[in-house]
Amino acid sequence: LFCQITLPSGSTLEQTQKVLDKVSYYFLHNEKAAVESFGGAVGFSLAGMGQNVAIGFVKLKDWRFRTRPDLRAKAVAGRAMMAFSRIKGAMVFAFPPPAIVELGNSSGFDFELLDYGGMGHEKLMAARNQLLFMAMKDPRLMRVRPNGMDDMPEYKIDVDWEKAGAMGIPISSIHNTISAAFGSAYINDFVKSGRVKRVYVQADIPYRMLPKDLNKLYVRNKFGKMVPFSSFASGHWIYGASKLERYNGFPSINIWGEPAPGYSSGQAMKAMEELVSKLPHGFAYDWTGLSYQEKMATSQAPLLYAFAIFLTFLYLAALYESWAIPISVLLILPLGAIGAVLAAYLRGMPNDVYLQIGMLNTLGLTIKNAILIVQFAKDAAKQGMSIEQAALEATRLRFRPIIMTSLTTGLAVLPLALATGAGAGAMRAIGTALVGGMLTGTVLVVLFTPLFYVMIRKAFTKRDNSPACNDMQSDANGNVEQNKLRGEFGYE
Repeated sequence: LFCQITLPSGSTLEQTQKVLDKVSYYFLHNEKAAVESFGGAVGFSLAGMGQNVAIGFVKLKDWRFRTRPDLRAKAVAGRAMMAFSRIKGAMVFAFPPPAIVELGNSSGFDFELLDYGGMGHEKLMAARNQLLFMAMKDPRLMRVRPNGMDDMPEYKIDVDWEKAGAMGIPISSIHNTISAAFGSAYINDFVKSGRVKRVYVQADIPYRMLPKDLNKLYVRNKFGKMVPFSSFASGHWIYGASKLERYNGFPSINIWGEPAPGYSSGQAMKAMEELVSKLPHGFAYDWTGLSYQEKMATSQAPLLYAFAIFLTFLYLAALYESWAIPISVLLILPLGAIGAVLAAYLRGMPNDVYLQIGMLNTLGLTIKNAILIVQFAKDAAKQGMSIEQAALEATRLRFRPIIMTSLTTGLAVLPLALATGAGAGAMRAIGTALVGGMLTGTVLVVLFTPLFYVMIRKAFTKRDNSPACNDMQSDANGNVEQNKLRGEFGYE
């Protein structure tokens, strides 16, 4: 687990260290059944660097020591959040890392609030606070937090450039003097013990601690004389951003969050989009990290499904040499999906990418069962049986192979549906979809495939029996002509 600690602006390292010690004590004593060790660092976090931030790393024990559900990572993080909410004067968040390491720093969604209208930093911060307040009350969201640092006090130096110019002081000299005195500057090298070492210059500690120390600085003008800094500059305290964040070239604020129990990441992302629409005009949003990838994949899913169905239709049309019969096979597709969706719903699983992988496999196995029945029904019809008799005979002949195939597949993926340990979430989603899809894809396919086959064949047979075809059949050589048309155009 990660722990992100943020104190109010201006907090000291000692205050931040005390909060980090409380977090460490909680994990090592209250959660010792699940936690192996804890490490942290003050002055650095995923949100930025400063005296008022810290980060903690919680190493959990191996899977074989955490068999109980209350020792899972999310359960530990949930209890930690309840305990950390009682810490006064600090915001502490505990959260798991992302599923894919290179795409983000936390689980859940990765959101960017953008200032499209050039409203300014103050209004952007106000919009952020309004968005966080609305997200706090939304039941679909939890742990919504800004991944950044609040505005902090800054000492702004106002230089009177007209006075500086009248005194012959270059702009570069003013900047270099402040930079060297308060930040240090490289000026030269020297040789010691056969090694070249660098020389840095900086004001001594007692002379660079307070704003009034600026008045002790002197700047050399172009005439070689030293001019006191106070003669052309003054300063005052302001509040400002500790770092300027940009996303796609626009001022932005990064926000992290997670879906509440019982909701998927897609529902949480939709909730954030709805909340942004309630903000004042000029603010927009974008997604980054895992959320961006999820959004891209979700937008392409309908097109990919439609293309897959279209290709399946073309393959079946070539197999059966008919444009009508493939329709009876494609009508079976929802029957397999019903079982997969129902099984996932009963187990409380979200519609994630793993469930969709299992659903695609289910659809393939379901349509395979339908192809077997339709192929045998088509062959039986060629032998002189009526459409109804051919459908029933094909179902009777293929019933045992279908049951054997479904049982083999269902029992093979049952360990996936009941998996535990590392990676069990993905395996359970795929296995649940396949087991549920096999149940409905077997029972409903056997019942409805003959029905769909008979309906489609009769519908297109009536269309073929048009008046023009009846006139042709009434010809003296009607049988010969009809057989010729069947051979040329595939009529059956």
